[in-house]
Amino acid sequence: MRGPGAWWHGKTTPAKVETYTRWSFHSFALVEVCAIGLPAFGELRMPLALWVFLMACGHGLLGSATASRGLDWTCGRREQPVRLLVVFGALTALLGIGALALSEHGPGGDKMESTMGVFFIVVVPYGLGLMTLGMYRRHVLMLLAGFTAGAGVTSFLVGMPAYSVPALMAGVLLLGGFLCLASLFSVWLLKAVLELDVARETRTRLAVAEERLRFGRDLHDVMGRNLAVIALKSELAVQLARRERPEAVEQMIEVQRIARESQKEVREVVRGYREVDLGVELLGAQGVLTAAGVECTVTGSASELPSAVQSALGWVVREATTNVLRHGDAGHCRVSLGVEGTRVVLTVENDGVERDRVPSTPTSKGSGLAGLRERLSAVDGTLEAGPVDGDRFRVVAEVPLPPAASSSSPMSRPPSTSPTPSSSPSSAPRTVNEEVAP
Repeated sequence: MRGPGAWWHGKTTPAKVETYTRWSFHSFALVEVCAIGLPAFGELRMPLALWVFLMACGHGLLGSATASRGLDWTCGRREQPVRLLVVFGALTALLGIGALALSEHGPGGDKMESTMGVFFIVVVPYGLGLMTLGMYRRHVLMLLAGFTAGAGVTSFLVGMPAYSVPALMAGVLLLGGFLCLASLFSVWLLKAVLELDVARETRTRLAVAEERLRFGRDLHDVMGRNLAVIALKSELAVQLARRERPEAVEQMIEVQRIARESQKEVREVVRGYREVDLGVELLGAQGVLTAAGVECTVTGSASELPSAVQSALGWVVREATTNVLRHGDAGHCRVSLGVEGTRVVLTVENDGVERDRVPSTPTSKGSGLAGLRERLSAVDGTLEAGPVDGDRFRVVAEVPLPPAASSSSPMSRPPSTSPTPSSSPSSAPRTVNEEVAP
């Protein structure tokens, strides 16, 4: 069952920052109503108190709409809400002018003056802060200066004492400036988080592209070498046939054999059954995750394991690393390799998992997990994967050791820092060179 916090924990980090920012500014409407709308019923007579309450509610609701549209523009989802900004700015200015006029000439004496003074000092700075969300930074200073000057001119025209005018202008400048800076900082922070998320996705795509390049290099190594051998042997067979030498038939038979082997190797590359070095995969996973900002710790050594076991577990490391980069928002990943009895156990565990994007049960099969299970089944291995402890995801692969290798398997050393290549170059070109040499 989804708990009360599942809605929040199911969001990504950028979505959490955006949600927090939005509701922080939506709370301005509640602050306006509580600060100037509700107290008006205790300070003013009806129906004036009701009008003050309704004006505070209307300004707060329109301010929430302006903040929402402004943040949508910041996130690149909408165009700049110019008309809404103009309407909200005009409403803020009119309410400010009305509040100053009522504070000096309205009924109610001192209570009216204090209530309208609070109304002005709340509505105008809040309006400035909310309008900043949908404006360019170069226009914010002009907006703040215009409202500060307008407050001074209005207070002078409605007949406020001369000593009160500078104080009122200073209040608008300081409070409005503070809220404008807070809005600018919130916009900057939201943009930074969104850009980091885009960079993270780009880094993930680059990791996938790098994997494809490695696949392309493997295919090139297989086909390039074998095609070179076929070309040399075919040329030798042609020369021998022109001389009517019987060795030409043997060379063409060798060409057929190499062509069949090439087909087999290409199928193995495409299907992913080529031998991989587990030590290389562990070092590669640690390097890729560290470059992606994920703290990765690797324990155990693969140097003593048979090649078949290394190949099967190497694909598990590769697929698990890709899943850590693609899904969730991991901050730490732990990879451990060890021997338990007669079985080799590989565990990959990471945090920052979004529960809506992982299998609901450990036995659920995604396309990647299904492929891993097929590879492990070839060596009688098993795979378990699923969420554990809230936001953590764990992949556990077990492969039995051959009887000859189960007697000695020290796993306490760290992975080798000088991994051997996953495939050694074939000696076929050297043999051809020897055959065609005079």
